[in-house]
Amino acid sequence: LELPPESAPLLVQLALHVSRWAERLNLTAHRSAEAVARRLILDAIALGRALPESPPSSIADLGSGAGFPGLPLAILWPACRVTLVDSRERRHHFQRSAIRELTLSNVEALRGRAESVLHEPHQIAIAQAMAQPSIALAWLRDWVAPAGWIVLPLSQSQSADGPPIEAPEGVIQAETRSYDVPLGGPRRTLWIGRRSP
Repeated sequence: LELPPESAPLLVQLALHVSRWAERLNLTAHRSAEAVARRLILDAIALGRALPESPPSSIADLGSGAGFPGLPLAILWPACRVTLVDSRERRHHFQRSAIRELTLSNVEALRGRAESVLHEPHQIAIAQAMAQPSIALAWLRDWVAPAGWIVLPLSQSQSADGPPIEAPEGVIQAETRSYDVPLGGPRRTLWIGRRSP
């Protein structure tokens, strides 16, 4: 991967920080820094390159868990405002510690449910494995500015065997887009829709 030279040390620092917290908190199934880098950070970077706007001006990462894909994308694009939203207290505390540890001035962590936290409009809103697609899309729509993008990463079963995903009211230009995660990672599929202007 070609990365901005200043982002590589921060991505390494993020992988180490996640692995330290994973030892005492059920943060992710990936425990070592190498596994975090290969399975989470590379996945987030590949997702970022598949987005319809790259880099975007702002991203809302709903149900962000350990901060993926939001934290790596914030490191990759320091001019992009990233909002992490998660309802679980321990994961929220981890996100705040990562923001402090990496001195990420472009990231804000909000604790609460995506549908009840005060919505701020973003250019792109993403939700990974947060809820059934129809529910997640309705929540995502509220976080997207007019003419902004809704991005829903699909599981393998949703992209291969599942029924077509219908765009919620007020969302146009729906499409699916596939990409490969580097270093032998899996093939991923995104559902992308644009909110009407």
